[in-house]
Amino acid sequence: MEIVGTISAATAPHYVWGSNCDGWHLVQHSSVSVIQERMPPGAAEVRHSHVRARQFFFVLAGSAVLEAGGVEHQLAPGQGLEVPPGVPHQIFNRSADVLEFLVISAPPSHGDRVV
Repeated sequence: MEIVGTISAATAPHYVWGSNCDGWHLVQHSSVSVIQERMPPGAAEVRHSHVRARQFFFVLAGSAVLEAGGVEHQLAPGQGLEVPPGVPHQIFNRSADVLEFLVISAPPSHGDRVV
């Protein structure tokens, strides 16, 4: 087993998604993905589900509204929500502050998305 070293948003591979949102791949493995994401005020993800991926959303800063299966959940820093495969979901930043959160997916969710 190889230990790669420390990683942060400053050193991780970066991508832009949606309307000016950022993502950093902290862990990219065939069995799990950990992404740190940043959403500006008013941003929202497209509602979707995953065929195989189970996801856990964990708020680092700001506040999120995570709609999952038709129920809206308010998430504050230090709170998270698990979304099982097949459950339609969407995350929103309805606040005036930047939202930062982690998305942990097992297996990775890229290529597994159904809109």
